Amino acid sequence: MSMSSATRRARGDAGQEPEARRFGRRSYGVGFWTIAAVFVTAMAFSTVPTPLYPLYQAHDGFSTFTVTVVFAVYAVGVLVSLVLAGHVSDWVGRKKVLAAALLLELVAAALFLAVPSLPVLLVARLVTGLGVGMLTATATAHLHELHSAHRPGGSPQRFEIVSTAANIGGLGVGPLVAGLLAQYLGAPLRLPYAVVGVALLVGVAAVALTPETVEKPATRPVYRPQRVSADHGDRAGYIAAVAAGFASLAVFGLFTSLVPGFVGGTLHHPSRALAGLIVFVVFGAAAAAQVLTGRLSPRARRNAGLLAQAVGVAVLAVGVHIASLTVFVLAGIVAGAGAGMLFKSAVGSVAAMAAPARRGEALAGLFLVSYVGLALLPVGLGVAGRYTSTSGAMTWFAVVVLALLAGVALLARRARAS
Repeated sequence: MSMSSATRRARGDAGQEPEARRFGRRSYGVGFWTIAAVFVTAMAFSTVPTPLYPLYQAHDGFSTFTVTVVFAVYAVGVLVSLVLAGHVSDWVGRKKVLAAALLLELVAAALFLAVPSLPVLLVARLVTGLGVGMLTATATAHLHELHSAHRPGGSPQRFEIVSTAANIGGLGVGPLVAGLLAQYLGAPLRLPYAVVGVALLVGVAAVALTPETVEKPATRPVYRPQRVSADHGDRAGYIAAVAAGFASLAVFGLFTSLVPGFVGGTLHHPSRALAGLIVFVVFGAAAAAQVLTGRLSPRARRNAGLLAQAVGVAVLAVGVHIASLTVFVLAGIVAGAGAGMLFKSAVGSVAAMAAPARRGEALAGLFLVSYVGLALLPVGLGVAGRYTSTSGAMTWFAVVVLALLAGVALLARRARAS
């Protein structure tokens, strides 16, 4: 769910890469699916702790608010990595950055396996975020280039579908796998990390065997952090897209931080497998909605996303109030689908309005603000939960998100009128 200036190079023709001519097309086809599988694995690892947070709470005795702090630390890691390292694969190569990102996640897995305590959990989540920030943009760019080298002149539809499914779908796979392992096998705070850690090790080896798609420049550019700017010709449209990203990722942040506690506490269903399954279906709905609406215009997709997310979030609050698991899950599916459509429309709008030379800069701004939403609103919900009931806190979350969605609609209308 993040991107940097690495995508600028991904939008070029793979045929322009001298490295691309050193391999047969079949190698690029195999490489495409290899990187897709690695992408899924890495994103799944980032959400493995989701259904396990109640177990950490019971083990260390910390509050729901602390869970949101742990999640916010992860988001901070992603933001820092996105700004400092998300774009360097443009000149050092995709494979090196992907391997470094996977190794960071392996370090995090070792930390998770070492001691299941709050301080270690915080450090492990920060390291995970650093790896994810490096990986998402690089993997997306690498998939685009491998696809173009395998099918030169072909439609980008396969790349768009697979990259979306790998990113959003991978986030849903992690809780499902962790929940099932924690529910039905022993060592629930260690086994999920060991299983996914082995998959990450395989991923490192797989990346090493995949063709590189970037030719190193004769002179390495002077390093600088990724620049961020809102000046891209359509200020109102850009602000509308950024607000849409903020609001849509807030829903994903809710489901990857606090929902397992809601399901086990407020809704009285403590099953770790069930908690993981709920998160999986919400992210699955987001990925499916992004794929199924691929032919819609950005405006139509945005409007559908606004409506679906608004209805889903409102009903989600109702589901918590009446303590209905069925209502909660159905509302989560609708909200997830809406958030997926809204986020995809935001990315498409920003990519279209920005000049090619500044597209990475524009997208970096979108993703930075979106990840703030991913962390800030769930943390706010955790703070509210210290002073009011769970249902009351969820009501405030819904009100804030609905207000944001209304603002997005107004800003989008103003942008069209200008």
